[in-house]
Amino acid sequence: MAVLEHLTSHQAIDLEKKHGAHNYHPLPVVLSRGEGVYVWDVEGKRYYDFLSAYSAVNQGHCHPKIVGAMTDQAKTLTLTSRAFYNDMLGRFEEYVTSTFGFDKLLPMNTGAEAVETAVKICRRWAYQKKGIPENQAQIIVCENNFHGRTTTIVSFSNDPVARKDYGPYTTGFIQIAYDNLAALEEALENNPNVAGFLVEPIQGEAGVYVPSEGYLKAAKTLCEKHNVLFIADEVQTGIARTGKLLAVDHENVTPDILVLGKALSGGVYPVSGVLANDGIMDVITPGSHGSTFGGNPIAAAVGIAALEVVKEEQLAQNAEELGQIFREELNKFIPTCDLVVKVRGKGLLNAIVINDSEGSSTAWDICMAFKENGLLAKPTHGNIIRFAPPLVMSKEQLMDCISIIIKTLQEFEK
Repeated sequence: MAVLEHLTSHQAIDLEKKHGAHNYHPLPVVLSRGEGVYVWDVEGKRYYDFLSAYSAVNQGHCHPKIVGAMTDQAKTLTLTSRAFYNDMLGRFEEYVTSTFGFDKLLPMNTGAEAVETAVKICRRWAYQKKGIPENQAQIIVCENNFHGRTTTIVSFSNDPVARKDYGPYTTGFIQIAYDNLAALEEALENNPNVAGFLVEPIQGEAGVYVPSEGYLKAAKTLCEKHNVLFIADEVQTGIARTGKLLAVDHENVTPDILVLGKALSGGVYPVSGVLANDGIMDVITPGSHGSTFGGNPIAAAVGIAALEVVKEEQLAQNAEELGQIFREELNKFIPTCDLVVKVRGKGLLNAIVINDSEGSSTAWDICMAFKENGLLAKPTHGNIIRFAPPLVMSKEQLMDCISIIIKTLQEFEK
């Protein structure tokens, strides 16, 4: 088959099924083009993208400034490894640290890599700075977390699909209930070897669970009391998605370690990173951690452009304003139907809870109907549908999408 030969949707799906590992269950739509808030399938049908590659495409599909930065750099220098300096990495590090208010950035490629990096930094800090006996450091995590799918990360997941048959599991983690300060305080009081608390400011994959107001600030205070590092995983919630540059900004919390990914790339090239101040980051020394592609020139150029777009186009403000409209309009509709229990979220990270069991196919069937009506979304945890459109969406486009969502849900009520 010629590389550029036109494929039908059926042919493309069959190719993946035959030649690819079956580690995903995609909606049966084959996309071939994207621009802004829209994507097109191989047959030319246009859809609103209401997933944004799990918030990696906050700046919209194929943003010309970000794509331009990538292609310009790709023509000049693509990769040096970290065996040598390059003329882009320092600029990227300076821009990111000044944007988020930290001393140092450790660049990586994917969100899971960045979380692993944060775990390593936290443990090394525990032994070298806090004085925890070697190999005794523990990190507190939350139930129903999603931080990636590496062996270490699935070790502290309670999702049976992510964990099953991947043992033996990595030790050194304490799991507590999310949004439960009493549980956090008890874990801190009873475990002198706790080094860090790793938390998602909003649990996205679990179904867009927004914690109680004040939870993050109180959790940070507890961590400070016990000399424990507060680690915020903002891979999905960061870069303007929730109506602030970071989700922790809603409570004016400054993490000790900040984990970023997804939209740091603008959706065009893998970029992630971990930020911390010198007193924490200086535990990382030559040879103690690395990545051949981490901090490569293309990633650096892309990361700067991606953050510039967020600032120049005021995407956090747009997410805040449109998110309020989205929840208000859905809350007007929900009392009129039996199918949806609630809508919840912050900024343009939202979800609806379907009035059915997690094991039902209702949410999937609704997403299939959304697809037919020109909008792409996917269920998470069976009976929850997550909505996360690109942050470049206009109010007019959002209202059109709300109409599609309500019309589709009404069809299921009949």
